[in-house]
Amino acid sequence: MRGLPLDARWCIKRTMFQYQKTIRKAAEVSGVGLHTGENTKLTFQPAPANFGIRFARVDLSARPTVIAAANHVRDTERGTTLAQDGVVVQTVEHVLATLAGMGIDNCLVEVEGPEPPILDGSCREFANALTTAGLENLNAKRNVFAPQAPIFYQNQVSSMVILPCDRLRISCSIQFPNQRLESQHLTVDMDEEVFAKEIAPARTFCFYEEVKPLMDSGLIKGGSLECAVVIKNDEILSKEALRFRDEFVRHKILDILGDVALLGQPLQGHIMAVRPGHAANIALTQKLLAVVKKKHGTQAYRMEGTTYEQMDIEELLNTLPHRYPFIMVDRVLKLEDTSIVGLKNVTINEPFFQGHFPGHPVMPGVLQVEAMAQVAGILMLKKGENTGKIAYFLSADKVKFRKPVIPGDTLLIEVELTRARANKIGRARGRILVENEIVSEAELMFSIMDREAA
Repeated sequence: MRGLPLDARWCIKRTMFQYQKTIRKAAEVSGVGLHTGENTKLTFQPAPANFGIRFARVDLSARPTVIAAANHVRDTERGTTLAQDGVVVQTVEHVLATLAGMGIDNCLVEVEGPEPPILDGSCREFANALTTAGLENLNAKRNVFAPQAPIFYQNQVSSMVILPCDRLRISCSIQFPNQRLESQHLTVDMDEEVFAKEIAPARTFCFYEEVKPLMDSGLIKGGSLECAVVIKNDEILSKEALRFRDEFVRHKILDILGDVALLGQPLQGHIMAVRPGHAANIALTQKLLAVVKKKHGTQAYRMEGTTYEQMDIEELLNTLPHRYPFIMVDRVLKLEDTSIVGLKNVTINEPFFQGHFPGHPVMPGVLQVEAMAQVAGILMLKKGENTGKIAYFLSADKVKFRKPVIPGDTLLIEVELTRARANKIGRARGRILVENEIVSEAELMFSIMDREAA
């Protein structure tokens, strides 16, 4: 490609990113967590298409997972912390930046503790480990989000905007009015080569006067000059010289890349940031996520090129024992090994509206739970060993009804299998969304039986 014009090179690289990627084999790194100070090991594992990025706390007995998503952000003080169902993973931004920078869409990140290792404060060792593992194209196209209009976020310290662009470009400016550090500015067009050479080696940094307050707050227990650059007046405290003259703004770009990866899909646009931080990065990402949800709604599961298994009403009737008027799902939009998304169009012709709040039709909550149970049953019955069997609904826990469901609503019924015992007893977590807002949710248990035994 050496003789090609720059735009032509970009077109070739963008074509290389057309399909989703994972890694060929597992890759491990070990070290100390920045804030916990605990020794930990992180293992990148290959994952199938449309799996996304998930963290698994393998130090816990159930090995629970946390999906890397902006709506799971719990804290942004000196790092980005995710939490889902009480399971916490801290300081995820460097791991996410590495996966995003290398174009890896699907990966299970196993962590033996609450925090990945900080290593040398950059992404370089993560990137080296993944490069050694190798990358693999999957038979599924990437679902790139490209905003069509500017999206802004501003607080008292930071200003951020993303503009339409035909690539991922990040421009960042930093200045610290109360410090002697000079302002730094940089713009990069992000791809795997630029990330590896220009961004991944940039280390985290802090100011000398911040160290004691951070330690007093119970943070940076694993901090040292081995994993961070400390700025004291005009002096740079570090185990090695600066890797770039503008290393600090490069690390800010690294943080932006990692935080924006919580959008859950590749991004194409020009991010312009002035004095960014994790709080501002996440706020912009959450605004992006709101635009994605508003734009796509149920269509998010029907993207061109998707490899999700889907089911129409005929297939549903061949799987479920239910019939009108008691079948509570019209089609399946997405079916994977441990998760499923069903769709139900609620119309005024539903028979239950005749007697349930006449004059003010509301879908009974118990039927919403039944809809989740039916979708969960489909998930289990589609497993090869369960074909032709029957799913019986056993119990529902932690049931919550948040908003009424009325005629004209389209229900997205999302169910994730949390436990299966010998393919006979299953536990699942379900929720129903209308216009991307949760209207009901529950934890379900059900059994699988042979039709003859039933």
